[in-house]
Amino acid sequence: MIYRVNPKNGDKLSQLGFGCMRLPRKGAGIDYERSTALVRKAIDSGVNYIDTAYIYPGSEEFLGEALKDGYRDKIKLATKLPLVFIKNGEFDKYFNKELERLKTDRIDYYLLHMLTSFNQYESFVNMGVLEWAEDNKRKGRIVNLGFSFHGAYSEFIKIIDAREWDFCMIQYNYIDENHQAGKRGLQYAYKKGLPVMIMEPLRGGKLANEVPKKAREAFEAVKRGRSMPEWGLRWVWNHPEVTLLLSGMSNESQVAENLALANIATVDSLSQQELSAYKKATEIIRGAVKVPCTGCGYCLDCPKGINIPAVFDHYNEIGSVAAGKVLMAKMRYIMEMYVLRSGEPRYASVCIKCGKCEKHCPQGINIRQQLEKAAVALESPFTRVLGKIAKAFVGGKNK
Repeated sequence: MIYRVNPKNGDKLSQLGFGCMRLPRKGAGIDYERSTALVRKAIDSGVNYIDTAYIYPGSEEFLGEALKDGYRDKIKLATKLPLVFIKNGEFDKYFNKELERLKTDRIDYYLLHMLTSFNQYESFVNMGVLEWAEDNKRKGRIVNLGFSFHGAYSEFIKIIDAREWDFCMIQYNYIDENHQAGKRGLQYAYKKGLPVMIMEPLRGGKLANEVPKKAREAFEAVKRGRSMPEWGLRWVWNHPEVTLLLSGMSNESQVAENLALANIATVDSLSQQELSAYKKATEIIRGAVKVPCTGCGYCLDCPKGINIPAVFDHYNEIGSVAAGKVLMAKMRYIMEMYVLRSGEPRYASVCIKCGKCEKHCPQGINIRQQLEKAAVALESPFTRVLGKIAKAFVGGKNK
């Protein structure tokens, strides 16, 4: 495992961190047995930074169990204060619950979760969040205080300059080089001596599993024999300003591949030819993506039961498949949103435009508008009729 040093405190942190938002599932919850094996395999192989959050369903409770048997003291544990839930400065209410869930007396790297603007940050400062955090640092319950960010570069700079932070976390990958805080934000934080943790290095798996054929060909032309995940992770690790990246590993093969890469991927190791391949692939991918959704699920629960990330997956799919396969892509959407589920359809078109989802979207997507566009693109009268026929058939088979 390659380690990078936190310039603030000298911590040697594995350049691969384990993000616990996308753990393997079993039924309606996390598969404890399988997920524990994955996390402990990573730790035994040198990973020493584990990241979770209050709002990741079941994740903190799971880690409280998985980090027993001495594993808690082998790692730096990161979790986040759920600002989205806080109205009147009830910081202890959520923090104490996190300590209870995680079965620990301290959080090594604690983040104000999902800041998007300086005004938002100031609203929590006015509630007393900094005094509260500093008090908990003095008590040893918080070791390092930082924030995760999903907003514009200009807002990121204001928040960085507002106080002496211990670290920060931004979204960064080869598609998002100039999005949100972006490269300029990464470099600015680095120059101020801040460790920078990276989330979404593969854009929620999109840069691993959903890279268009022509973009793949741009990488293959370099003849390195690399997988799409390897191309994505190597790009992030190539930056000397990056302290570590978080990978939301959800199966054994992902853990094995990422661990192998974290042992060999170094700073400034990509050639000019390789960097040119990234540029070409980025242009192709950007041209194919209609909605920049990472599938994080923060937009759920929709009051109408719409699986918004799934809708956008299907919407993006019809922009990248061959013309002759568009009907099949639409039918996959109809099957998932109606035919293979009980009850009424959960199509994009049932959106009531309440806007609840948009308040929580880290990417700042105009979800209501995009759902409307998705409905037009995916829900033709013909496919709806086919859906009703398929629903009747499936219903008959299940009797």
